[in-house]
Amino acid sequence: MDLSYQHAQGQRILRQRNMLGIAAVVLAAAVALLLLMSATRSREIVLQPILRSPVTVSSAGVSRDYLEQITRDVALLTLNRSPNGLDYWMESILAIVSPRAQGKVKADLLKIVDEQRGSSIAQFFSIQSMQIDTDNLRSRVTGELTTIAGQQVISREHRTFRFDWDYSGLELKLVGFGMEKPATKGTAE
Repeated sequence: MDLSYQHAQGQRILRQRNMLGIAAVVLAAAVALLLLMSATRSREIVLQPILRSPVTVSSAGVSRDYLEQITRDVALLTLNRSPNGLDYWMESILAIVSPRAQGKVKADLLKIVDEQRGSSIAQFFSIQSMQIDTDNLRSRVTGELTTIAGQQVISREHRTFRFDWDYSGLELKLVGFGMEKPATKGTAE
């Protein structure tokens, strides 16, 4: 009786060993497959142009640094234009505009493109200061707007431009921008 009991016990241990061996082989194959997939999988990192500090995006809201850096880039994009790059200029602006503001902004941009197409008038903007309001998602950029006709400077004006933003999910989109009217003498802005 001892012999049959030991034989049954040995067979049970052998089955457990075989099952453990099969499980180890299956797990090793799964690990190898996962390593192969992770090694060949493409990775994506969102890069912003010329950032002076690391920027994080949070569902809690937009950080001051991020809004300032995006405003800087968008201000230069929207306020620097020449007749030979108008189509690219308009497409680039529309790519960062919120879908809910696309129609109005596109109509405004088309007016500018129609007025400027075929002319020799170009403009560029030099930023001098910036005000950032993260609570209202608004930024103001002040600087010198220079207009050139051909190769002659026809105006240099100190101007302030306003940029309004929408933050939805983890995406910051432009909803509107424009020049603020200068304060007249005796009144405050």
